[in-house]
Amino acid sequence: MLVLINIAIFFAAVVGHNIPACKAPAYRLNDGNHMPRFGFGTWLGFDNNQVPVPVTDDSVQKAVELALEAGYRHIDTAAIYDDEDQVGKAVSNKIEEGVVKRDEVFITTKLWNDKHACDSVVPALQESLQKLNTSYVDLFLMHWPFATESKFSMKFVETDYLETWQGMVEAKKLGLAKSIGVCNFNLGQLQRLWNNSDVKPAVLQVETNLNIQQPELREFCHNHDIAVMGYTPFGSLFPSRARPGAPPPRVDDPHLVAIAQKYNKTVPQVVLRYLFELGVTPIPKSVTKTRIEENLDIFNFQLDEFDRQHLKTYHSNYRVVDVKFFSEATYYPF
Repeated sequence: MLVLINIAIFFAAVVGHNIPACKAPAYRLNDGNHMPRFGFGTWLGFDNNQVPVPVTDDSVQKAVELALEAGYRHIDTAAIYDDEDQVGKAVSNKIEEGVVKRDEVFITTKLWNDKHACDSVVPALQESLQKLNTSYVDLFLMHWPFATESKFSMKFVETDYLETWQGMVEAKKLGLAKSIGVCNFNLGQLQRLWNNSDVKPAVLQVETNLNIQQPELREFCHNHDIAVMGYTPFGSLFPSRARPGAPPPRVDDPHLVAIAQKYNKTVPQVVLRYLFELGVTPIPKSVTKTRIEENLDIFNFQLDEFDRQHLKTYHSNYRVVDVKFFSEATYYPF
């Protein structure tokens, strides 16, 4: 019955029928597992100096708890975010309270660059699992295609990501990760991985927003049954987060405001809905209860073709997360 309900929800969203706000439909990955088509991000991002914002309090834990209460069932974290323990506490608390069961929460985490040696991958995941207080993750991603000497080092190691992938495959075989995939791979790197491994990546996570809509990567993934997750879905939408020289639009763009008013939605909701209709699984982040709830409320309307075509025009291939400080790496993807 649950499967039939999910199918009905998904069909209604696709064809444009009005349906109540609800949790995201699920997508069947190429390995047979199912991933919710909407996620909750926990990376706090970069500050204005392109330095990662540190985790200094329990705001991530509280935000994840609010997200689970609101209906999110896909939580995205990573070893380098330094918040896996807070994600673990939040999920454990909501399991104890009876809000969710473990098998209802899809947890994604990521391998950092200093653990790319094949025999380092499984121990790295085991460390993440301990912090997350779980025996497995639903999705384990290679965070970047290049390797570094240590956690915060700018010294690069010539470890081929194909070697790293074999460690990822081993983690899957051991049952520590139900599904595996990659982040931040360019098209050539993704094609090379696909052609050189019997175990295919189930997911590609890349920056996806109005300014960088990833048409080539999305086409490849669509043709090869790889699900696409999109981080930084709002890009430079909010003036306070936009770097100098970042292309439009901003949240007060008259065209975006008009589209939002047309559907009785907010501009961020329109953007998230657009990405969803592109086939992307957005993973917005917030620590505000109203914003967390609002972001999820995109499953009771559909954009018309005219609006989709207008939103498409904002694509400029501009990246918020370009990590140019990694640009000397052999496998730097951008």
